[in-house]
Amino acid sequence: MKKIVKILTIIVLAVLIFAVNSYADSLDSINIETDKTTVRPGEEVKVTIKFGQDLGAYTFDVAYDNNIFEYVSAEGGTPNDTTDKVRVVFHDSSGGSNARTYMSVTFRAKADLTTSNPTEFKITGEGLANSDASVTYDDITIPITKNVTVEPQYVDYTLKLEHSGNIIKDEENQMTLSYSSPMGRYYEHARLIAEATSTTGGTVQLLATDESSLEHDIIQSGWGDAQGYKIGGKDVLQTLQVRGVFSRAGDYTITLKLIDRDNSDQIIAEQAFQFTAVEQTQTTPPTENGNNTGTTGPEVTNPEQTTPEEIVPPAEEENVTEMPTKLPKTGRNIYVPIVGIVFILISFYVYYNKKRK
Repeated sequence: MKKIVKILTIIVLAVLIFAVNSYADSLDSINIETDKTTVRPGEEVKVTIKFGQDLGAYTFDVAYDNNIFEYVSAEGGTPNDTTDKVRVVFHDSSGGSNARTYMSVTFRAKADLTTSNPTEFKITGEGLANSDASVTYDDITIPITKNVTVEPQYVDYTLKLEHSGNIIKDEENQMTLSYSSPMGRYYEHARLIAEATSTTGGTVQLLATDESSLEHDIIQSGWGDAQGYKIGGKDVLQTLQVRGVFSRAGDYTITLKLIDRDNSDQIIAEQAFQFTAVEQTQTTPPTENGNNTGTTGPEVTNPEQTTPEEIVPPAEEENVTEMPTKLPKTGRNIYVPIVGIVFILISFYVYYNKKRK
């Protein structure tokens, strides 16, 4: 019996000694860091694994989403990229003089991303040992994760409401409404609404026709589905042809708003536009030489004023040649000198005869 007990004691001691020699310490001080928490498309991000102590041997795997990132480089070992995971292997062949306290892998976010992409890096490790390989550490089989977000540099939406020429009251004035952004933030349920005010108490309609040929007044009911519609991405441009109807002449302010239906109608973008409505215009009738030298002006409101149809153009003057009552005295009379000469001759003849007698 004593012999059996002795044998069992030896076995237990051997098991305990083997267990102590084969047990690996846990590398509890390991830490994962990234130099960015938000990454823009085309930018690089570095994932650094800090060991908390010197390691002379390790193999780390850094898994990543290859729809979002692409591998760039690694520091601290020999890398091998499998397009969704980078494995970095290190072994200090010097026996401890070249041990490392960290390693890193650099990734680049893909340039064509236009949406916000929350993602994570997953790190596992094996073959971990201290600088002289006298101590080994447990494998890291449960991934350590590090979260980042790849997101474009969004640009605010710009709203426009444009019209050329005069705004005429009580007429459908053609206008162009648009919103745009070179890189618009995504919204699942955005909506366009409008408000109008006037200094004269007038009202405004902002009419648009949808694909079903239904007419909507954006000021009264907004535009599109009441629950909103999806917008966002690169080079966003939405253009809508509308018709503005202003009930009175005077100054108006129309305010356009993009709202987020998923966030208590929070305003995404807002812009106010000033317009002045005038009375109906008419063209000044042409002058006598046929040229229109007038400009458009306000509607004639005096009922006694003669309308263009009632204006009788002046009669064209007739060139009547009036005969003179007396002949004009032009030039000299030839009979006057003749009579004078005859008179002188007769006088000379009478004088000569008297002298002979």
